Amino acid sequence: MSQTSQELTTDYIVVGAGSAGAVIAARLSENPSNQVVLLEAGPGRKETNVQVPAAFSKLFRSELDWDYLTDPQPSLGDREIYWPRGRMLGGCSAMNAMMWVKGFQADYEEWGEAAGPEWGWESVKKAYAALEDVEDATALDGVGGPVRVERQRSPRPHTNSFLQAAEEAGYPRGRANGPNPEAYVETMVTQRRGARWSTKDAYLTPAAKRSNLTVLADAPATRVLLDGTRATGVEATVAGRTTTLTARREVILAGGAINSPQLLMLSGIGPAAHLREHGIDVVRDVPEVGENLSDHLVGVLGWEVEGGSLGGAETPLQLASYLLRRRGMLTSNVGEAYGFLHSRAGLSGPDIEMIFAPVGFFEEGLVPYEGHAVGLGPILVDPASRGQIRLRSADPTAKAIIDPRYLSDPDGHDRAAMVHGVGVALDIASQPALKDTLGTMVRPDLPGDAPPAEVAAAVLERHAHTLYHPTGTCRMGSDEASVVDPTLRVRGIDGLRVADASVMPRIVRGHTNAPSILIGERAAELIRRD
Repeated sequence: MSQTSQELTTDYIVVGAGSAGAVIAARLSENPSNQVVLLEAGPGRKETNVQVPAAFSKLFRSELDWDYLTDPQPSLGDREIYWPRGRMLGGCSAMNAMMWVKGFQADYEEWGEAAGPEWGWESVKKAYAALEDVEDATALDGVGGPVRVERQRSPRPHTNSFLQAAEEAGYPRGRANGPNPEAYVETMVTQRRGARWSTKDAYLTPAAKRSNLTVLADAPATRVLLDGTRATGVEATVAGRTTTLTARREVILAGGAINSPQLLMLSGIGPAAHLREHGIDVVRDVPEVGENLSDHLVGVLGWEVEGGSLGGAETPLQLASYLLRRRGMLTSNVGEAYGFLHSRAGLSGPDIEMIFAPVGFFEEGLVPYEGHAVGLGPILVDPASRGQIRLRSADPTAKAIIDPRYLSDPDGHDRAAMVHGVGVALDIASQPALKDTLGTMVRPDLPGDAPPAEVAAAVLERHAHTLYHPTGTCRMGSDEASVVDPTLRVRGIDGLRVADASVMPRIVRGHTNAPSILIGERAAELIRRD
C-alpha cells in the first residue's frame, strides 16, 4: 500500500469492521497479493466489558455505540425507540447477546427465490457448516470453522424452570439450529471458554499479523468516491484529517442496515428526489435504497423473584468465578432460552419467538433493576411492517432518520401476533414449574389478574422495543428494482458492493448475527471468484 499524509491506495476498501466487514477483510487478506484496508468508525482499543458476556449493556450509549433513536412510533405510545449499534472492531458481534439462532430453512429458501440458488438453503447450510466451530456437534451441524459456538457454562436455574413451564404449556423441547428449530431450548452462544467470541476475535485477530491488511480505527467514511458510475475509493476522516482512499479493485460497504444506505445516499446513490432535497448530486436514482427496513420487536413481561437471578452478577464471588474459571453469572448472555410459536393458523412458519431472561433486563438494561427479577416475552420474528432510513442532512456526521414503522401493516397481523404472544407468555408463567417462583408482575405494573389484552396493550405502549435486528435497506435480488444483485454489486455502479444485514431480502426468523457473518463469508467468496 502506498501512503502519503492524506492519500492511501490499496486494492480493496472495506467500510465497517462488524459482523460481516471483519469477515470480508480477513478473508480477502488471506491472498498475499491483495492489499486490503478496513475502515472502522469506532475505536480500536481493547475494552473489558466487550469480552464479559453479561456486561454487554454497559456498552450501550458509550463511545462504542452509535446510540441511535428512531422517530416516534405511533403504535408504541409515540415513544422514540433506542437502537444500539456496535461502533468498534467486531461491530454488533462485539455488543450483542451472542445468541446463535440462524433462522429457518424457509427463510433461506425465500432468499434463494429472490437472489438465486447460491443464497438458497442447500448452499447456506453448507456455508454455515464451514464457518461454525461447535462445542457439541450433536447440537449443530459443522465443526472446525472460525466462529466458536458453545453451550452456556452457567445457566440460571430459572432458565430451566422456564423450559419446563413451556413444556407444561404444550410446547416441545428439542435441539437448537436444525432446519426447522421450533423447539424450546437453552441458547447456544458465540463464546469461547465463557468469554465473548466476536468477529474481531474469530477473524481480525488471526489476520492481524498479515502485512497486506491495514485496519484503520477511528476512521469514519464520509462518502464513496465515484468517477462517473465507477466507485474509485472512499473519503474518510483518518486521524482527524480528511483522507482519500483509492481502491484499485473494489469498495465494499459493510456498515449495516443504517450506515450502508446512509453512505450510499450521501454519495449520490438513492432516491433521486430525496437526495436533491439535501443538495446531493444524483449519480444514480435507486428508489429502494433505505426502503424495506425490517426489524424484530420484543415485548418483555417481568416478575420479581426471591433470588437466583443475574441480579447478583457483580458480586466479588461472581467476579472471581469469572476471572479464575470463566464460570458463573458473568458468562450469561442474558437471553438464556427461547422457543418459537405460530400466532395463528395457516402460517408457513412461526412468527413469534418467546425469549426468557433470568434477570430484570428492563428498559434495555439502561436503568439497572434493583433486586431480583426475570423477564419473558414475545419477539415478532416475521413482521409484515416495513420502515425506512432517510438522510437527516447532507452532513455525514448527522445521524440518519430511522422510522421502522412498527406494527403498521394494514392488516394488523403484527399487532395481533404480539398480543397473542403476550397471552402465551402469561400462560407459560402460570404453569407449575414457574408459577410458584414468580412474585409480583413488575413489567407492566398491573395487577396480577389483569386481562391478557390489557397486559399486551400496556407492554406495547410502555415497554416494547427493538431486539436489535434491522435488515433489508439495501435489498438484494434478481429483479432490477433491487439495490444489489445476487453477487452483491450495487446495480449500475461498477466496483461497489454492499455486504451486511442490509442486503437480506427478508429478515430471518432467528437472530441476525449468524446470517450477517454468513453474508460476509459469501461476499468474500464472490469477490475472490471475480
